[in-house]
Amino acid sequence: MSTQTVTTKAVVTVSEMARMCSLSRARFYQLVRAGVFPEPVYCLSNRRPVYVEELQEVCLEVRRRNCGVNGRPVLFYARGHRPPAPPKPTRPPKAKPPQVAPHADLIDGLAALGTTATADQVGAAIRVVYPSGVGGAEPGEVLRAVFLYLKRQNSGDNVGR
Repeated sequence: MSTQTVTTKAVVTVSEMARMCSLSRARFYQLVRAGVFPEPVYCLSNRRPVYVEELQEVCLEVRRRNCGVNGRPVLFYARGHRPPAPPKPTRPPKAKPPQVAPHADLIDGLAALGTTATADQVGAAIRVVYPSGVGGAEPGEVLRAVFLYLKRQNSGDNVGR
């Protein structure tokens, strides 16, 4: 216990007395049952256990001298300073699945056929060629229809019209 003096009050609770002795409340009660610290007195109005000023001084003296009121020596361990726990490793955020451009397979197929097209152009072509949706059409047939549509749109005699 440090050399600072603890000021006493007229009456303190058991929790306050334990704090004044730098002990947990559970450990303080253990030592009271073992006869190291004196028993608290009880307030007549509400039967609450309290320590009056004289008993506070006795408890503080027991703590200072390491000798209980029962005459037996007591070792009080100072609260150890635990090293701070190492920070928990943070998980890297889950990688989002790569965004697949809409109609990526069609764009790749058109590139294989020598035509470059954007996702917007392919989407517009599909809406014109298949107004009710692609449905159950074969992928090769969809690629062929989109390819022909884009070729008609970009033909040399169609420029400027």
